[in-house]
Amino acid sequence: MKYALLKCALVCGLLAFSSETSFAGPPQQDESISIAFYELGVLYYKTADGAHAGIDQDVIEELSKRTGLRFQTALESRVRIWTRLANGTLDMSVSGIATPEREQFARFIPYFATRNYVLMRNDIPAAARSPEGFLANPAYKVAVVKSFKHGPEYDLWLDQLRAKGRVREAGDFQMVLHLLKIGRAQAVLALPTSWVPALKQEGMAATVQVLDWWPKDRIVHGLILSRQHISEGTAERIATAIQSMRDDGSLLAIFQRHVGPELASSLLKY
Repeated sequence: MKYALLKCALVCGLLAFSSETSFAGPPQQDESISIAFYELGVLYYKTADGAHAGIDQDVIEELSKRTGLRFQTALESRVRIWTRLANGTLDMSVSGIATPEREQFARFIPYFATRNYVLMRNDIPAAARSPEGFLANPAYKVAVVKSFKHGPEYDLWLDQLRAKGRVREAGDFQMVLHLLKIGRAQAVLALPTSWVPALKQEGMAATVQVLDWWPKDRIVHGLILSRQHISEGTAERIATAIQSMRDDGSLLAIFQRHVGPELASSLLKY
């Protein structure tokens, strides 16, 4: 009788343990992922109270809810982010552009697409308001954020200017815009997610013209996942979550919150 009772207790205990673990859900993979943001327009910016907000932050917060992954966030320069991803000291970052070199150490999961525009000072003559016209004047310089890719047409144009020492590179977009404002550069390249809010904040809307030189350009931006630290299975979980955010309208809602409905729809065409 005692043996029967002991056996029953053991069986019941095992069943209870099995029941508890089945309701606990799957174990968390990559429980803590280091992710670096960088400040750029409405993608990620500092609010009046000193906190940070933006499209990229909202995307990562929603991603965490859907995957159960936890993200340890940090603010870094774009140059340092690429360096850390390449040397294996960072797990993940946001809004990156894939290149063959970068794909050797990172996977890219697309979540929006856009293209660069030229912001040019109003005092530049009409003859210089084309790619060829700007190149023709050796006194004119363009400012860009260091390590950024701008699309095939723009990058070829920039290569010609670099060969002549006419490209100024800065660590972030605010400094690039400052170079334009003080006349150290006559033009800058920028995405709508950067220049739409920046021109208002800097009071430059009346002094700068926006030129769309290559309207067929389309640059896809993706989440950047370290091949060294993030497994293929976890990358698939993240990609599935991003797709579900597209399908149910959550991704569109995030972009609308920051750039309005018209621009938001165009950013999700990729």
